Amino acid sequence: MRLFSRPTLCGVAPLIASAALSLSVPAHAQDVPAADVSDAAAVGAQMGKNTITIGLGGAYLPDYQGSNDYQFTPAPAALAYINGHTITLIGNRLSVDLIGDRTNPGWDFQAGPVGVVNLDRTAPSRIDDVRVRALGKIGAAVELGGYVGIGKVGVITSPYDRLSVALSYRHDVTGVHDSGIWQPSVNYFTPLSTKAAVGLFATAEHAGSGYARRYYSINQGQSLASGLPVYNARSGWKNWTAGAIGTYSLTGNLLQGWKLVGSVAYGRMLNDFGDSPIVSQAGSRGQWLSALGVAYTF
Repeated sequence: MRLFSRPTLCGVAPLIASAALSLSVPAHAQDVPAADVSDAAAVGAQMGKNTITIGLGGAYLPDYQGSNDYQFTPAPAALAYINGHTITLIGNRLSVDLIGDRTNPGWDFQAGPVGVVNLDRTAPSRIDDVRVRALGKIGAAVELGGYVGIGKVGVITSPYDRLSVALSYRHDVTGVHDSGIWQPSVNYFTPLSTKAAVGLFATAEHAGSGYARRYYSINQGQSLASGLPVYNARSGWKNWTAGAIGTYSLTGNLLQGWKLVGSVAYGRMLNDFGDSPIVSQAGSRGQWLSALGVAYTF
């Protein structure tokens, strides 16, 4: 295990951090003790105002997607809500919501660009398994695309809980794997008080044939160097992940001040990706992911 290496999961880890930062919704005054009613009213008055959240923490992630060896890595993040638009920067992923939500009370329609710098297996020396290291270095892939989604506020537990679904597509523009990745996701968040909130999320990824060949296939030369058998991976559903998130305000409330954020998730590699010797022999089809950090909202 190596400390503070590069992030390896371009699709899942950013989602965890982004969802944790997104737990910035107030609780209803009736759901908190009487002594906190004035605080709840103050939080309610802040809804719709511009906010910026900056966070820093540590994530415990597999060495590569499908590895059974883990490493700690720093997890910087930032989220800005400006005039109804949301800008999210999570590690190696940037997205911008171009549709403002001020004119649709209770609904949040989302659409905009998304960009990811895929760093998976870009530093073989930081991978513990010698067989996977022997497969060689893969260059950083810049994946650009967009996403659409819809969210509803006030669904189940309170006027301020939120359920959302989204679908993103990104394509490698650097020629590293020269294929696309579809990623549907569903998220649910609910405040427990003016200081605490929890959430659940699930996501999956469908990767193209170029991605399958570049990251999970093994040619004859790689087989001789690593000892892993020759393998030809095909496109398809690559993995699914589900997890839980929580945040607690250390100062102020959910919309202002310092907060502690944390998450744990479990993912499973699927189809040809899970059957690849890189996963089935050198790694594991199942992985745990976790993150813990602090954030400040102003």
